[in-house]
Amino acid sequence: MSQSALADSGNLPVLTEDILRDRLESPLWRDGVPTLDLTEFAIDLRADKGTFRDRFYESLQQKLVRVDPPLALDLSGSTVRGAFDFGRLGTSVPLYGSRLSGLLSQEQRKQLDRDRRRLSQLRQLSRSMLLESESATADNLQVTVFRGRLKFVGTRFLDDVDFTNTFFLDGVDGGSAVFAGKVNGSDARFGRSLRLTNARFLEAVVFRNSIFSNVLNASGVQFEGSIAFGGATFEDVADFHTDRFEGTTDFERAKFVGSADFSQTDWRDRAWFPKTKFVGSLFLTNANFLGTVNFREARFDLPVNLRGASLAGLADFSDTQFSPRAYLNLSNLTFDSDRAKLSGNPGQIGRSISIPILQGNENLLRNLIRNFRELEQIEDANQMSYLKIRLGQQDAIKKLFATNLNTASFESLRVVGFSKNQVVELIERRQKQPFSSVSEILDCDSIDLSTYVKVRDRLVAILQMSAVERVKLALQISGVSVLLVLSRYGTSVSLVFGIGAIAFGYFAMLFWWVDRFRRRRPTPIVPTTEETIWMSSSFVVVTGLGLMEIFRSSPQPWLTLFCLTIAIVPVSSILLFQIYRSGRYHDLMDLSYFVEDGGMRQLRLTIARLPIMPRFPFFRDRFEPILCDRRWNWLNYYDFSSNNLFKFCFNDVRLRDRHLPGLISALAWYQWGLGLLYVTLLLWTLSRTIPGLNLFLYLK
Repeated sequence: MSQSALADSGNLPVLTEDILRDRLESPLWRDGVPTLDLTEFAIDLRADKGTFRDRFYESLQQKLVRVDPPLALDLSGSTVRGAFDFGRLGTSVPLYGSRLSGLLSQEQRKQLDRDRRRLSQLRQLSRSMLLESESATADNLQVTVFRGRLKFVGTRFLDDVDFTNTFFLDGVDGGSAVFAGKVNGSDARFGRSLRLTNARFLEAVVFRNSIFSNVLNASGVQFEGSIAFGGATFEDVADFHTDRFEGTTDFERAKFVGSADFSQTDWRDRAWFPKTKFVGSLFLTNANFLGTVNFREARFDLPVNLRGASLAGLADFSDTQFSPRAYLNLSNLTFDSDRAKLSGNPGQIGRSISIPILQGNENLLRNLIRNFRELEQIEDANQMSYLKIRLGQQDAIKKLFATNLNTASFESLRVVGFSKNQVVELIERRQKQPFSSVSEILDCDSIDLSTYVKVRDRLVAILQMSAVERVKLALQISGVSVLLVLSRYGTSVSLVFGIGAIAFGYFAMLFWWVDRFRRRRPTPIVPTTEETIWMSSSFVVVTGLGLMEIFRSSPQPWLTLFCLTIAIVPVSSILLFQIYRSGRYHDLMDLSYFVEDGGMRQLRLTIARLPIMPRFPFFRDRFEPILCDRRWNWLNYYDFSSNNLFKFCFNDVRLRDRHLPGLISALAWYQWGLGLLYVTLLLWTLSRTIPGLNLFLYLK
């Protein structure tokens, strides 16, 4: 909009001293408040109109300050030429002392006390940095108080506007106003609501360190220049809904106590929110960011809603603090990893992202995985991969068990929550054309949004599945569920090691028990008390470390322990019961069931090694029974368990091949088989969590 277009006042009458005097002498009553009516005037406050400008400010200031109750000022529809200084219309009083406090309500006085503490801290900082002379005192601090209501709806300010260091005790309404010059509201305080809906700012806007004690309604505003709200405090709702930001936007160190609504906003340049604190929710729904978005060192106490937003540049959440209740809702986010980047602290940002459903978010999740892999934030990429698999698992379970719109019976649809008329309409609709998504039920005249919200989680819209397809889907769900529970689908090495530690300690304890507790009669064959203490203590330590990792890493630790228990306990317990039930009377009862290779002691990988001693006599001569009379003998059982489970050992311990009960051999082979599955799971998980290997596998 050009200056000439703005200056076109539509033949508005010019405000003269005589008209101003008449208006001051006869205030009007509007909305129950005495009001100075200066609407629909052309007000010229340029420098060459010095006499009128001085008289304008002096007359208005005297009237606004001296009259009780305070008068409102209405400038709506007027055109103002020249710089407009609202501070000259109020009364200047010391920030400290009782004179100002008498003008304020109790809530405003509390706000004033907070201002005083903040200014005191700033002044101390200034002195420490030699930015302020020591002769300056708190008594020199002044604030301009504007007592009455201020209204400039549709007003056109053709030059700069100054709100600096002004305390507006009543509401301010500037809806649809146009500001052609710069607006400076630094250190301003708004005790009541501030309304700027559909306003337009053509130049820079500055509200640094300002305080908005009540609702800020700035929806539909166009900021064509840069804006700066650095250090500002929003005590109530801050509504920037549908705003357009053409220039850089600076909210550094701002504080939003209430909710901050930036939904459907359009950001053409950099959005700057470093060190900003959001006590309430932050809404960025359907926002469009063409430049960088910086939330570095920001703090979120409640969720951040980015549903349907669009990112075209870098979104930086580095060093951001998320409270336990806070997360990033990125559902339906438009995010192209070739142009946009989402970064944050490795290991934190991925866990802070929330995407509730898979449908419509498949491409987003793929791009997020690729984004984090390119940034070498493998843990966050794995978190996104885990989230994608988990959401896919939920969809698969829903396909198997939810009510299918295209095949469900009349009664089944009634049970879900539809009325008879709605069910009839649904059946007629699907006979003409099957449903492709649950949201299509909204096309039916008898189904409203409330009904859809009530039933959507219990419905699915798919083609009818055959019995074979249902069995395949059930097997797929079972397999994926096990991988999710035991390894977070290959994304948690610590969880896999925790499971391995418990299984490793359990089987070591089991083999020690079988080998050392032979019988009580007629001749006892039992371990010494010292060996029992060492073995029991080591088992508690190993199992405790495994449990600690499981409860730290698993999203469902009890389910993880249940699956692990099912894998290792039932079969081994049955074998152990049968071993002792059949009795322990056979040859070589006094020798251990386990033998060791006495030819060498070294660390080795034993993936291809079997748990039995070879038959060839040359090799058999190298194996001798383990020494049960040594203090460190209990380590041999951990070594054998490590051989079977981890395929890694420091001493080659195997089962003897003579006079060995078959049940003991079955127990060793059972662990060896579980070890193959475990090593496969471990190697697969490592391949997804080692940075270099990840980049090689997933980016090529």
